[in-house]
Amino acid sequence: MRKLKVLVLTFVVMALAACSNRPASYNETQKLGPQINYTITGIDAGAGVMGSTTKVIAAYGLDQANWQLQTSSTAAMTSTLQKAIRHKQPIVVTGWQPHWMFTKYPLKFLKDPKGVYGKAEDIHTIVRKGLKHDAPQAYTLLDRFYWTPKQMSSVMLKVNAGQDPAKAAQAWLQKHPAELAKWTKGLAKVHGQKLTMTYVAWDSEIASTNVVAEALKTIGYDVTIRPMEIQPMWASIATNAADAQVSAWLPNTSGKYYADYKGKFADLGVNLKGAQVGLAVPTYMTKINSINDLLHK
Repeated sequence: MRKLKVLVLTFVVMALAACSNRPASYNETQKLGPQINYTITGIDAGAGVMGSTTKVIAAYGLDQANWQLQTSSTAAMTSTLQKAIRHKQPIVVTGWQPHWMFTKYPLKFLKDPKGVYGKAEDIHTIVRKGLKHDAPQAYTLLDRFYWTPKQMSSVMLKVNAGQDPAKAAQAWLQKHPAELAKWTKGLAKVHGQKLTMTYVAWDSEIASTNVVAEALKTIGYDVTIRPMEIQPMWASIATNAADAQVSAWLPNTSGKYYADYKGKFADLGVNLKGAQVGLAVPTYMTKINSINDLLHK
């Protein structure tokens, strides 16, 4: 019996210790900064939203108040976000839309009264010089490719749930034959002509690149897709090492690379409208609605 009591007591102590190690839930009566150690949870260092957020921190004087941007990865950020939301803990993350996290979790963008992040962006299709001559059917399909944030999010959610991206893309095309028909109308079949697409491994770009690749395969192309960091992705198109990418967030996120490589690629225009980047928090953080609130509330 004594041994049993000791075991029970040990279990209770361990359970209490585990609870005490868990950060407290969001307290709206206290300033936010100390609750999250003045930390904004970010993603990969080279991502456009990270560069913009660094400018935001300076523009709003957050750096003077000890705020910092933590570099991680998209997977690490969303995992941290999920844990915080599960326990209603405070958190500030770098966010972008379309993204499955805005469908899966109760999130809101913080207002940006100084306009540092800029207005809503569009995503463009960028191809190498000469593609129109070398692969006219692919060029035409890429030029026609257009879909909505809602459509993109439906593919992203499937991938996030564990489905292989290519399978998720195939399933989406099967479910939306009118879209595929619109993109491929009148295009002659080819016979195994090779194409390479590059993309940034963000959930949104995984979805769009796989959908386009699978669409190109339906008219006979042999498509290889390669994930890259954002700068090499642009360089791959500019140097003809790759044929196309559908991941150009403009005018802000990819604006630097668009300017750096201008004249070395063809811009086929918008494939998705209304993309947005910024800082995001869970909706239960009701007093935090603007970037200014990070300093004052």
